Amino acid sequence: MDGYGDKDRRMSRAGFTPAEREALILEHTSLIRYVAGRIAMRLPAHVSLDDLLSAGVLGLIDAVDKFDPGQNVKFKTYAEFRIRGAILDELRSMDWVPRSVRRKSSKLEDVYNRLQNQLGRAASDEEVAEALGVELEELYSLLEEVKGVNLLSLDDADSPLSALDAEQVLQAMARDDGEDPLAQLGLLELRRQVALAIEGLPEKEKLVVSLYYYDELTMREIGEVLGYTESRISQMHTKAILRLRARLRDVVIA
Repeated sequence: MDGYGDKDRRMSRAGFTPAEREALILEHTSLIRYVAGRIAMRLPAHVSLDDLLSAGVLGLIDAVDKFDPGQNVKFKTYAEFRIRGAILDELRSMDWVPRSVRRKSSKLEDVYNRLQNQLGRAASDEEVAEALGVELEELYSLLEEVKGVNLLSLDDADSPLSALDAEQVLQAMARDDGEDPLAQLGLLELRRQVALAIEGLPEKEKLVVSLYYYDELTMREIGEVLGYTESRISQMHTKAILRLRARLRDVVIA
C-alpha cells in the first residue's frame, strides 16, 4: 500500500473526512506559532524558530489523525498537547544544550537547594552569588546561559513525571466521572508539593510564575506589567524554575 493509502486509513480511524481534516489543520495553525513562540522565548538565539514551527506542524497533523472525539477532550487542548510534545521531541533530537551548560544548571540547582535548606527560606541573589564565589553580574549571565536547560526538565530521569506518558495524561483529562485527573494519575502529592514550592518562592518570582503559566502572558508583557526589562523577567523565571526543581526532585509519584 502506498503512503497515501496509509494516510487515508489514519483519517478514517480519527473519524474525519479529508475536507474536515484539512479544515481542522487550517483552523489551528495559529496554535503552532503560539506554542512555538512561548517555547522559543526560553531558548538561546541559535535555535531556529522555523525548526520549532516545522515540528509543530507535524504535531498538529498527528493530533488531527489521532484525535478521538469520544474521549471528551477538546480538540484544541489535545492539539496543543501534541504540538508541544512534537516541538520538545525535536529539541531533544537536536541535543542543543552543551554538557557544560547542563553541568552549570545542575550546580546552580544544587546551590539553591543547599541554601534553601540552610536558611529555611529562598536565598537572595547576593547569597547565591557568594555561595558560587562570583559577582552578581556573573550570576545573572549564568542564569541567562542556563535558561533553556529547564525547558525539558519534566522529562529528565529524575523528574517525578518521567514515568508518565502522553496517553496516560490524555486519558485522565478525558474522564467524565468527576474524579480529579491528578488523582487518576497519582499526582495529588505532587500537586501539594508544587503548591508548597511555589508558595515558598520570593514574591516577585511567584508573580512571574503566575503571570506566565496561569495568565499566559509573554515575558515582554510581564515586564510591562511589573516595570522590568524582558531580560530581568527571564532571569526571575529561571531562578523560580531552579528553585522549584531543587524542591521537587525528591518527590515520588505514589
